[in-house]
Amino acid sequence: MIPNIRIQDIADILIMTFLLYQMYSWFRGTRAIQVLLGLGVVTLIYFSTRFLDLYMTSWVLQELGTVLIILIIVVFQTEIRQALYRFSLLRHILDSREDTQHSQFQDIAETLFRMAARRTGALIVFQGNESLQDLMTNGIVINSEISPQMLESIFFDGAPFHDGAALINNGRIEKAACHLPLSVSTEIPQHLGTRHRAALGLSERSDAVIVVISEERGEISLVTSGNFQRMNSPTELIMALDDLLRSETESPRITLRQRVFSNLFPKIALLLGVCIFWGLITTRQGHISTATAPVRLHGIPDNIVLLRIIPEEVTVQTKTMSSLTPPPSRLDLTAEIDAAGVTDGITTLRVKHANITAPSGMRVSSVSPSSIRVSAEKKLRKSVPVKPTLKGRLPAGQSSLNVISDPGSVEIEGPASQVTQITSVGTEDIDAIRMKEGKTYLKNLRLPDKQITLLRDTPVTITLSTRTRSQR
Repeated sequence: MIPNIRIQDIADILIMTFLLYQMYSWFRGTRAIQVLLGLGVVTLIYFSTRFLDLYMTSWVLQELGTVLIILIIVVFQTEIRQALYRFSLLRHILDSREDTQHSQFQDIAETLFRMAARRTGALIVFQGNESLQDLMTNGIVINSEISPQMLESIFFDGAPFHDGAALINNGRIEKAACHLPLSVSTEIPQHLGTRHRAALGLSERSDAVIVVISEERGEISLVTSGNFQRMNSPTELIMALDDLLRSETESPRITLRQRVFSNLFPKIALLLGVCIFWGLITTRQGHISTATAPVRLHGIPDNIVLLRIIPEEVTVQTKTMSSLTPPPSRLDLTAEIDAAGVTDGITTLRVKHANITAPSGMRVSSVSPSSIRVSAEKKLRKSVPVKPTLKGRLPAGQSSLNVISDPGSVEIEGPASQVTQITSVGTEDIDAIRMKEGKTYLKNLRLPDKQITLLRDTPVTITLSTRTRSQR
């Protein structure tokens, strides 16, 4: 039976669809998207095995999933860091980027086409809104103005910076000789070299705009979001750079309708996938289970001693809201009840649904019985003498000696009705026939009753000594 859909469920589905689409948009065209799709298939199989009660398969997939998550975090840490940066709502406030000027694009374009005519290879990266600090490594900081002479000297054949990439950010050449991550895509044409593979790899992981000059063919390509675009003239390159790198204030505003209906196929596919997962998760919604929960009291007054709880456990009826929630038989359900109102005698305490510690996805529908009785007494403390317990008789000639305990008395605490009847506390048995004068023996005290507490946790010292005049 299909459960009733709440407004919260619709919001849950839409939020998860939005998050998954964002991940798809960020990782599209990278090797990470292939891993995410594989994980989606494994997750679907896992839920299917749980639904069909295939215990061994679901257990293996669950344990395998834990290991895979750790491996993904280690292998794709750069992609995850970039995704979190993209998700940050403060990046536009924290980034202090300046507008790129059209005249700079013109100088760059004309210089690059002159270099292409001379078959000078080059790789230039224009930073977008996302930081490239973790993606561009081993660069040499230059921080110079953009000029034709500087660009030609960086990529001059035989120069130290020739084989690396130059980073342009905030209208300046920030770094040179940078290393870029290579793309692992199998769809790259064979005639494209390492420069093109590096440009594609960076574009797959960021919003950077990369310009590549082929040293063999003298061609200029613009690489963005994993796509190559051939540039045939400086004017075409200027217009492309100006369109891609202009500030957000100048970018065209996208209406809500365009945002919703653009790229519709993956959105519908993700929405259907989320709905399927939601259905699998909520399959057991409304399932009723019964379990027992022990009663635990807290907040007991300091002057009160508990004697008995009737009953010591209650029967709890729960309603499971998700298949991800384990059955009550596997949970440590407890009834935590406040005993601050317990007094001397019999006290009745109510057991409410809120007293049951149930996990998320499970609701308590009933508790039986709805109340418990607590028997308690006032707490009494007093000092009683310690009485050594002898086993047998003292050896001949030592019967006149006295068995002395140190300390001679201890404090006990417990229910008043029991404490008042106790006149002494005995020790563990002492073999009297083996006792010698002047020798000490360490013995533990015996509890007079299980409700009585001894306010001493160390053994007492027993000695055999001569009687004093006061003891005769």
